[in-house]
Amino acid sequence: MVTGDSEKYGDDFIKFLGTAGARFVVAKQLRASGGLWLSAESFNILIDPGPGSLVKCLSSRPKLDPALLNGIILTHRHLDHSNDVNVLIEAMTNGGSDKKGFLLAPRDALEGKDPVVQLYLRRFLEKIDFLEEKKIFNFPSFTMETPVRHHHPVETYGLKFVFPYGKVFLISDTAFFPELIHYYQGADILILNVVIFEVRSANTILHLKYQQAKELIRGIKPKVAVLTHFGMTMLQQRPHLLAAKLQDELGIKVIAAGDGLKLSFSSFFPVSTE
Repeated sequence: MVTGDSEKYGDDFIKFLGTAGARFVVAKQLRASGGLWLSAESFNILIDPGPGSLVKCLSSRPKLDPALLNGIILTHRHLDHSNDVNVLIEAMTNGGSDKKGFLLAPRDALEGKDPVVQLYLRRFLEKIDFLEEKKIFNFPSFTMETPVRHHHPVETYGLKFVFPYGKVFLISDTAFFPELIHYYQGADILILNVVIFEVRSANTILHLKYQQAKELIRGIKPKVAVLTHFGMTMLQQRPHLLAAKLQDELGIKVIAAGDGLKLSFSSFFPVSTE
């Protein structure tokens, strides 16, 4: 177990280093955009390190030390999900002095004319692998699956973490399509990126809207749903009020994430005393 200035990772958790979604909320930093820190039995993964991720790690209380990371995951290449990936690779590997860690990302984040991960940093990592549909990754105390490619302008995947005691699923950026309900069935904790409250024009915006999130929660029936990655229209409607309304209507616990929210899994999954 890690001790000292860094967080003691005795219980498994996800911490929200930011809940900003869409360019205006990120650019104005109305909410932070640092991504998600997942810790399970001292194995640490940073998901979607957007702008300010390194600063949010180091300013967390207790501090989240990037040198303790085992890997980084990008659900997709957009700026609000990948901006700090290069500096986090530097921090994770002590400037390349310690060759370690992994990076998982869609192919278009690493290949082509405009990759988001700088080439010289890749040699600092022990492993680089691509996210693909129905791919399973095995970690020391849990598995992760990328069940289906999302409907988004760039290659994007959600994440399904399966622990011995429960399942924590993340629906990253996507337009709604009914099959999402099937692919994310079985979630105990369901985290949804809900960018838009409603669209007043005919333009197609490939992000989840509030009513679509409601449909997903109703269909998937998780024990707990967590709303995050808010755009301007969601912030204007006050996410905590929307979450309370959904909870009343669906009879399912719904939380609106705030910057710095820590979900300790022991609070949601029973602990065996045997």
